[in-house]
Amino acid sequence: KELGFPCFVKPSNLGSSVGISKVKKMSQLPAALLLAAMYDRSILVEEGIDAREIECAVLGNENPLASVAGEIVPNREFYDFFAKYVDNASKLFIPAKISAKKTEEVKRIALAAYRSLQCSGLARVDFLMDRTTEKLYLSEINTIPGFTSISMYPKLWGASGIAYPRLLDRLIQLALERFREKQKNKYTFESGSDWY
Repeated sequence: KELGFPCFVKPSNLGSSVGISKVKKMSQLPAALLLAAMYDRSILVEEGIDAREIECAVLGNENPLASVAGEIVPNREFYDFFAKYVDNASKLFIPAKISAKKTEEVKRIALAAYRSLQCSGLARVDFLMDRTTEKLYLSEINTIPGFTSISMYPKLWGASGIAYPRLLDRLIQLALERFREKQKNKYTFESGSDWY
């Protein structure tokens, strides 16, 4: 009653749009809940909005960078598993066809979300942008984004001037930095006998 229809029902901790349903009327809700429950104990039910799908890649540890924004235009009703991996008919626009001001807002929010969750290495931050008002909604932060030849994450960085081989090198450097930092903190913690 609060969210209305359409709404989306999804497993809370899963990826690739597995187990997600777009529910247009009350009679579809039980089946959607059962499907999501097959994949997770925790289920999200979200208000459906008429939105564009905007994505931004983030790279870094302490001083992360945000890529250009990209847009996915699914060939189906929403960007489900089939649209992502099976039929190859969805369209990607990199950079997204949005204003420079809106692009900067996407990047600013993506970096703020990344920092607030203390992410490191990489993440893809996904947004929904209301088609009428252009209001941005942070949809999710994907901390293990796809990294195939068709994935948005490497494509966004490619369009931002970091080619795939250089991106891999940078990710390895970031992982090593993070490892060294954890090792340093571990030794500091263990060597302090009166830390408590």
